[in-house]
Amino acid sequence: MPITEFGRMDDGSLVEAVTIAAPDIEAKVLTFGATLADLIVSTPSGPRSVILGFDDLDGYLTHGGYFGAIAGRCANRIAGGRFSLDGQEYQLDPNEAGRTHLHGGGDGFFRRNWTIVDSNENSVLLALSSPDGDQGYPGKVIATCRYSLTAGRLTIALGARADAPTLVNLATHAYFNLDGSGSILDHRLKIAAEAYTPVDAQSIPSGDVLATDETVFDFRDLRPIRNAPDGAHSPYDHNFVLAMQPAPEPWHAARLEGPQSGIRLDLWTTEPGLQFYDGAFLPVAPPLRGGIEQVRHGALCLEPQRFPDAIHHPHFASAVLRPGEVYSQVTEYRFSMVE
Repeated sequence: MPITEFGRMDDGSLVEAVTIAAPDIEAKVLTFGATLADLIVSTPSGPRSVILGFDDLDGYLTHGGYFGAIAGRCANRIAGGRFSLDGQEYQLDPNEAGRTHLHGGGDGFFRRNWTIVDSNENSVLLALSSPDGDQGYPGKVIATCRYSLTAGRLTIALGARADAPTLVNLATHAYFNLDGSGSILDHRLKIAAEAYTPVDAQSIPSGDVLATDETVFDFRDLRPIRNAPDGAHSPYDHNFVLAMQPAPEPWHAARLEGPQSGIRLDLWTTEPGLQFYDGAFLPVAPPLRGGIEQVRHGALCLEPQRFPDAIHHPHFASAVLRPGEVYSQVTEYRFSMVE
């Protein structure tokens, strides 16, 4: 369980990297953003990295894609960067085009240097203290993130407590490419969702919950991500409805298969929503880890979370966290080979 220096932030604070391992799987975790910097799984042809990342801290500091980080205090989008809670109005950082609050703000959890609380050869626990007023949010929040490995499986357990009513919706943001490079549009994907939440031009949900049946959002059967027979593709950055409330235990939400590597990823989660983003706005400016060529749709994100903009839609699962309550999310990535 080596802990090494990965770099230093602009204020001089040390960013550490922790390597954890179990049979057939190894992960590298950074204190910066509680970031999953690398994830390597065993295959018959040798070990393969299945997520994109950067070789040094500068890549993570300058990218705009949340690579591998924990997004929060409230992941995804909040319309106008404003909300009302218990009769009080709050203005958050409108960090997306000056009109939308995205992934907790420009200095959200993904840009903070978390603290290692505990670690061993196959697990690391990180924590972050977010003060009252952080990015405009009320109340102090203590957030935790534990990465744990068992044979062929990564479990991410996220938690939070608050000393005043606030919003908390944490999300993992790893960019998966099970083949290691190239486009992911020929990866095969299955999402256990009979509905999705449509969005406007600013990617804000309308509040509707529409059926996926006979639409390009129907992934109930395993199929290529590419959604047009002529090779064209309408990009995805949408919330898929797994349930209307969180579950007490993880259940099977999605399956992803790499056509070249034969790697299969099964995603289990307690969360009611799964944001699927197909990497339409890649590439990013910094070189990727190991010199991997950057291409549009070069990786995808499967982000378990509460629905986007939930505070403005009472029928969505609530993202409000009150004193005495515990926010909890458990997500598992289980790897195997396609039979």
